[in-house]
Amino acid sequence: MTLFIGIMIPFIGTALGAACVFLLKNELRPMTQKVLLGFASGVMVAASVWSLIIPAIGISEKMGKFAFVPAAAGFLIGIAFLLILDTLVPHLHIDQEKPEGVKKGWSRSTMLMLAVTIHNIPEGMAVGVVFAGMLANSVEITVMGAFALSVGIAIQNFPEGAIISMPLRSEKGMGKGKAFLYGAASGIVEPAAAGLTILFDRFLNPVLPYMLAFAAGAMFYVVVEELIPEFSEGEHSNLGTIGFAAGFVLMMALDVAFG
Repeated sequence: MTLFIGIMIPFIGTALGAACVFLLKNELRPMTQKVLLGFASGVMVAASVWSLIIPAIGISEKMGKFAFVPAAAGFLIGIAFLLILDTLVPHLHIDQEKPEGVKKGWSRSTMLMLAVTIHNIPEGMAVGVVFAGMLANSVEITVMGAFALSVGIAIQNFPEGAIISMPLRSEKGMGKGKAFLYGAASGIVEPAAAGLTILFDRFLNPVLPYMLAFAAGAMFYVVVEELIPEFSEGEHSNLGTIGFAAGFVLMMALDVAFG
């Protein structure tokens, strides 16, 4: 039950954010979106460093001066994995008209969902690999540390759920219920990815530092490729920077205090 709750917490964050469509009449203001995107970026970067990369290096400390190697290799493989997905999978970001990836005749809504799926896969894997490390009794990963990561990702998923559901309601003319379902469903890939990762925990244990860093690299790709450019465009980009700082400090505090 503890494990189930842990991997479901990020999905709950997305669903609560998507529920904003029932409470707010209009689309989120551009300045608000910049703050929220910056906040999500800060949480993801801090989670990648404190919850994933630092534990990966700690687990590899027996390698001495080369303890960084598994973390470095896993990080780069994670970047490459997301780069390949981003290049091959047809997807469409909600604020764009031109799809990315291999050209297919798929519907706009399908490609919108695939864009969010690509975004959420690394977050789900991050939660899964941390809980797998906890189950393997790794001294670098505690129960509270695993839950701190899960809660941190749930916090940054809240604005993401709102950013998905609100435009679907205001721009695409969807009903509130359907927009909510789309927004909430965008987060279901996270517990699915986490669960699949945990299923293979017996195989992951020998390569745990590589997998921790792999998840970190994948999350960094999302931040640098998608989130930062989105909140940096146009006026008031400094609001995104302020949101980034707030998200980074919050996630760092959660991990250090409860890890």
